[in-house]
Formats: sequence, structure tokens, C-alpha cells
Amino acid sequence: MPAQGCRHGIRRTEPHPAPLLDPERTCREAYLATMDRIIDDTLATQRSRGMRYFLMGYAREGRFVQQPERSQFEDGEIALMLGMRRIVEDKPAYGVLQRELVQVMVARMTSSPTLSCESYPNECWTFCNACALAAIATSDYLDGTDHRELYRRWADFARTHLTDARTGLLISAYTIDGKPIYGPEGSSIWFVCHCLDIVDPAFAADQYARAKRVLKGSVGGFDYAREYPKYWHGSNAIDSGVVLPGVDVSAGSTGMAFLAASTFKDTDFLDGLASTMDFGGFPISDGKGLRYAAGNQVSDAVFLYASTMGPVWTRVRAGSR
Repeated sequence: MPAQGCRHGIRRTEPHPAPLLDPERTCREAYLATMDRIIDDTLATQRSRGMRYFLMGYAREGRFVQQPERSQFEDGEIALMLGMRRIVEDKPAYGVLQRELVQVMVARMTSSPTLSCESYPNECWTFCNACALAAIATSDYLDGTDHRELYRRWADFARTHLTDARTGLLISAYTIDGKPIYGPEGSSIWFVCHCLDIVDPAFAADQYARAKRVLKGSVGGFDYAREYPKYWHGSNAIDSGVVLPGVDVSAGSTGMAFLAASTFKDTDFLDGLASTMDFGGFPISDGKGLRYAAGNQVSDAVFLYASTMGPVWTRVRAGSR
């Protein structure tokens, strides 16, 4: 797994072998059951409560440009959940649903002037569109489809129209016709790098190097990540989270940096981030594993994912099964 080699070892968050690395199925059935509960609950809630249930309140204040209205945030993340579950062990019903979502996303993305779809009314988020591309890539791997032309076109457009001129980093949000809304953000770009690694590895590696150069901070061996480049003076995005003034430490960016560093096997950065978490995150280790008192369920999930995602990405990156 990519996190191996880190002195602190964020693999501590994993009490059992990851599903793909458990040939004797010691824990696989339990993991699969957990995945299915999460997926089925998400699908049932979306059906009963509607698309906007999972969106922030301001989603009700505007009208989506693309019709019929859908959120790329939901379509992409659900399709990726389905794809990753299927890679561990395929399930026909999930395959049908993932292929349907992929067809919808591809049709809407290719008809969009930015090759992106809205997550919120007239707001396309790079985070969500990169997630959608990764979900499509898992479907390509599983179902033998080929969307490399879409990946190429999206990356070419993004390099030309969706990057910050000063840093070369992808901006985090833009209108469906390409007008920037928010500049580069750490809480977004680290995850984008992770997703693009199975879509356009060279582009992903370039963005990771730029993000690390611009957003990484370090004090006495304790590494962290900023939410914005030092020169940035724009308004904060609604989901940027807490940014400590003075040192510009961002909890969201620092947490997501774990995932990017794990993706690119950057053990030095992982080690520095783990030192920071051990110092300021107030780790609690008990019979259930490791968690951080200063975090929450989302941050714990990010750290767990960062420590276990390697086998899935390796398979998808390698091509058809």
C-alpha cells in the first residue's frame, strides 16, 4: 500500500487486511456488507428525500443550467462507490446502476461547454468532476469501455481554461461556461490529484507537485497544508472549513493532503503530516482502532481511505482486468 514506509504509518487506522489484500476472505465479507449498507442507504435516502437532501442549503436558491437537473457531486460519488465495491467483488445490480450513471455523466459532460457538470446551480466543482472522471475510469476497467478521449479533452480544456495563471493549479469552482468562482484550494486540489491519477497520471503528478510547492508548510518537522496560496486574497469557499490565522493551517487541506501524499507514495510528506496529527490531533487508540479527538467522522474516513486505497487505484491504472 502507498502508505507503507511512513515512520508513523497511517496504516494504524486499518485493524484488518484491506478487502483486496485478503485472499482468505477473513474480513472480506464483513467489509462487503459494510459497503453495501452504506451504498444502499445512500441510494434509498436519495430516492426518498430527493437530490437536494445531500446538498447544502443554497442549492435551493438557484436553478441548474443543465436540464434535467442533476448534481455531479452525487452522481460522481455514488458511481465511484459502486465502482470501488465492484472491484473488490462485482455485484450485478451495482454494475447496472454504475453503467447508467456513467452514461448520464458522459452525455452531460460532453454536451457542456466546459466538459464539466454542475454540482450546485451554475457551479461546477473541480473536486466533483474529477471524482466523476475517476468513477468513469473504474467503469472502463470493469466493463471494458473506453473514455480516454473524454479524459484527454477534459485535461486539455482544464490546462487551458481552468488553471490559476500564477500557480498553474486548477481552480476549485467555475460556472458552466467557464467563469472562475473560486481559485485553487487545498481542500479540493489534493483530492483532484488523487482522482486524476487514474485518468491522466502525468497531469495528476504535475498538479501534485505544484500543490505541494505552493501549499505545503512545515515547522520543525511538523508538516501541514494551506488552503490557499500565500498570495491569495479572494473570498473563502463555503466548504473550506477552519483556517488558522497567521500560520494559515487548514484542517481540510491538511487532511486531504494525506490522501494525495499516499497516492503518490510521498512517504516524507506523509511522515511530516503524521507527526502533526500525532501532536495536534489528539489521537485515541482503543480496541476499535485509531481516531483523532480533534477530528470527526469525515477526517477519520479520509485517513482510513488514504491508508487503504492503493490496491484499487493500482488495478485501475494498470488497465482492463
